[in-house]
Amino acid sequence: MNTLNRLLDRLAPLEAQLDDLNRRFSDPAVVSQPSRLKKLGKERAETQEVVDKLRELRAVHDRMEEARGILDADGDPEMVQLAEAEIEELEPKLETLTGEVGELLYPADPNDSKDVIVEIRAGTGGEEAALFASELFRMYSRYAERMGWEVEILSSHETGIGGLKEVVFNLSGRGAYGRMKYESGVHRVQRVPETEASGRIHTSAASVAVLPEAEDVDVEIHEKELRIDVYRSSGPGGQGVNTTDSAVRITHLPTNLVVTCQDERSQLKNKAKALKILRSRLLDAKIREQEEAMRSTRRSQISTGDRSAKIRTYNFPQSRVTDHRINFTLHRLQEILEGDLDELVNELIATASRERVQESPGTGSDADQAVRG
Repeated sequence: MNTLNRLLDRLAPLEAQLDDLNRRFSDPAVVSQPSRLKKLGKERAETQEVVDKLRELRAVHDRMEEARGILDADGDPEMVQLAEAEIEELEPKLETLTGEVGELLYPADPNDSKDVIVEIRAGTGGEEAALFASELFRMYSRYAERMGWEVEILSSHETGIGGLKEVVFNLSGRGAYGRMKYESGVHRVQRVPETEASGRIHTSAASVAVLPEAEDVDVEIHEKELRIDVYRSSGPGGQGVNTTDSAVRITHLPTNLVVTCQDERSQLKNKAKALKILRSRLLDAKIREQEEAMRSTRRSQISTGDRSAKIRTYNFPQSRVTDHRINFTLHRLQEILEGDLDELVNELIATASRERVQESPGTGSDADQAVRG
């Protein structure tokens, strides 16, 4: 059963559920209990939203089928032309509505509302890779501005000419993880470096890891599991750098994860930032372990855990950005590097939504419970 039919099959039982909710909402026994009435009202509003969207989806689907019927009948040329024009108009609407209904019907990742910690590291390509890592950081910073998120650098390692060997930063704001999580993986750039006299195109890469920011309730860390070392900061910095033992290295003994932070002059601030990164890395490892356990039953094209997978190519000569996981290409590289990521991110989210629909039960009480989580 395809995704569209799977969704449309949910309409009749949800309409029956809405009728029942409307009946219960007018029951005097319910009206006399404000807390119960409030809970029922919320459930009714959410179910009504799904039903309305499904009815809209069915109406567009029925118009599409009618237009296709005209094409199949091979009738009047003028009618065929009108049917083709209507199909062209309705196809994007059908695609958008299918994604929206999927988001309403099937629960998304519970971590989507969390803030994130993003780690960018230069890969193959030497100084050119470090410059690309710096551009990725700028791109995400600009995107954060557009989204109204706050950006806080937790750790960075600059090169001499403006590149970044590594940068770790925090993005805080509504839905940060839900919109950033698909950025994890290897990003590849193809361009002619300024130092290349022959005009030959070079390929460089940088890896991106997006971690949901963990709270104390998500990951419990015991002091006895940590080895904390302090040392003098190194590299470029302001007055006070290299004069005190402010840099902090934390080793999580059970997993052998190591986090270092030296950006702050205060040892306490560096320790707090390092613990924030460590906690998020531990939560990320926990999430990936759970995903690995489910992988045999999943068909997802979109990997959020494999950091070695090449996910996207930025081709400067063609002004092209291609996401290889969904075979999606845009020819406006400069706008994307300026933080205009919405079209790309929306396509990734829509694909993930369609996959959740395909993998989720289409009928039964589990599907009913899935409405809006």
